[in-house]
Amino acid sequence: MINSAIKTVLLLFLSVLLGCEGAPLPPEVMQAETREHDLWKADAEIYAPEDYKQYKSALRNGKDLLAKEKKRFVWFRDYEPIRTEFRHILLHGSQALQEIETQKQIKSRSVADQIAFFQKRISTIRGLSSLINEGKVSCRSLTKAELLLSELCLLNQRGQYVEAEKKLKSLPHYTARAIEAISPILNRYADATHIRKWRDMVNDTVNLSKERGIHSIVVSKVDKKLILYHKGAPRKTYEIGIGTNGSEDKLYAGDRATPEGKYYITKKMSRSRYYKALLINYPNDDDRRQFTAAKKKGLIPKYAGIGGLIEIHGGGKSGMTYGCIGMENDQMDELFSIVDVGTPVTIVGTVEYDNNISSAIKRL
Repeated sequence: MINSAIKTVLLLFLSVLLGCEGAPLPPEVMQAETREHDLWKADAEIYAPEDYKQYKSALRNGKDLLAKEKKRFVWFRDYEPIRTEFRHILLHGSQALQEIETQKQIKSRSVADQIAFFQKRISTIRGLSSLINEGKVSCRSLTKAELLLSELCLLNQRGQYVEAEKKLKSLPHYTARAIEAISPILNRYADATHIRKWRDMVNDTVNLSKERGIHSIVVSKVDKKLILYHKGAPRKTYEIGIGTNGSEDKLYAGDRATPEGKYYITKKMSRSRYYKALLINYPNDDDRRQFTAAKKKGLIPKYAGIGGLIEIHGGGKSGMTYGCIGMENDQMDELFSIVDVGTPVTIVGTVEYDNNISSAIKRL
């Protein structure tokens, strides 16, 4: 009887001992490990490196505590302190994730603002290049900048803000090169001394028209307009085209620039390569002096000549000329019928201090 009772007690004891696995692990342990992976995926090493470092350290310490607790006899394990520890770890991880999100939003806005700034800047430079019919070097640089901007927009959409910030550093280089390429031309249209000289030339031409009761022509290159005066008053205004490098002052044959100065019509041609044409007396004495000075300074090719055959002609205003002034055929017909040989023709960059180019320069 006694042996039988002892056996029963032992069996009960073993069954309880072997069947009891103790308290389950707190779910916060697995959650904390998942949170560490979430932090890694969120680029915590980039956006919150110190918080991430502290989190991993706290997680290791928590796992060490858990390991020690697991070594205790199953009946004596107490996971409540472990649960509390891992809750603190999870809270730290949540705060780190919030900080990462905040930093990403800041960087996203910063990148977006810089993209918008450079989009506007590039648009302004392109507009200036178009105004002065210039900019092969400028356009190449702007094209590279625009391609880079497209890449930056994509990086920003993907959340790759750090990579976007690195690439943003290249944009000022391209825009600076574009501005540098057109600055020598642009500066002429923002220089008060230059504009004053042009205004004086125009005033002389208009006054001559008034004093003699004759027609005179004024061409403004920046506005791409030809104004016909009669007796000192504007009679007609026509839209025109100018040379491929028309915004520059002509220096030599083949530069495709439109000359600036006071000229007059030397010949009326009812037939020419470009419909009807009015030939002007380029080069005049001022042009020759400028050509000689430029040659001495090495500013023009050694074997270049001064050129000639500058006309106001038909054929259309949209196509770029070799330095002449282009008009639509019907308007050329009208002008041709009005003016005579000897009619003064003054060509200037602009007469306005606040012109399209100077205003755009201020926006750069």
